[in-house]
Amino acid sequence: MTTDGAVLRIDGSRPWAESAAELAEFCGRVEDLAGAAVVVVRVSGVPDPGWSAGLVTAQISRWERALRRLERVPAATIAVADADCGGTALDALLVADHRIAASGIRLVPSVEDGSVWPGMALYRLAQQTGNARAVRRAVLFGEPLTAPESLAGQVVDEVADDVDAALAAALERARPFSGPDLAIRRQLLADAGTVAFEDALGVHLAACDRLLRRAAAGSVR
Repeated sequence: MTTDGAVLRIDGSRPWAESAAELAEFCGRVEDLAGAAVVVVRVSGVPDPGWSAGLVTAQISRWERALRRLERVPAATIAVADADCGGTALDALLVADHRIAASGIRLVPSVEDGSVWPGMALYRLAQQTGNARAVRRAVLFGEPLTAPESLAGQVVDEVADDVDAALAAALERARPFSGPDLAIRRQLLADAGTVAFEDALGVHLAACDRLLRRAAAGSVR
């Protein structure tokens, strides 16, 4: 981890408990940097058959809490999917601010005992995508989303033959805007679809006031 980038690899084939512990520890380090890093999460891997053996609800809850923490870190987050993604890898992709997918990859719903896993990835796909038909096939029948479908449905922001070059360009764009103010704007954006104008106004004014005070303090220095 450097002040230019904080990097984590999430492998969807690994046990959930291990991934949750690693993600929680990683988020703690990012939070300690106080906005001085851009987060890069490289995601790949699909759960193997029988992946849920021994998994208990408490472990799922810990993973979801860690994932929510990543979703709120005071830094820009960029996910790079360089191979097929399912399970925890797909979860992590869906909480990133900017998402890059390699050409030819698939987003694969996890299936166990003849059923698609009903985790929060389903919620995020339904909330975020413009391709309702592809998501419905994925959620109901476990059909993977191809890279073109993911791009057309706005699940990913770009599909690239050279993901490292795409990542370098994304880092360059994100670096000036990363930090606590980005986390505030992220939350305002998330709330915009559900919060009434009158309720949102005070929060937006507070965010504007924060920026004005910081700008004034900077001009004094």
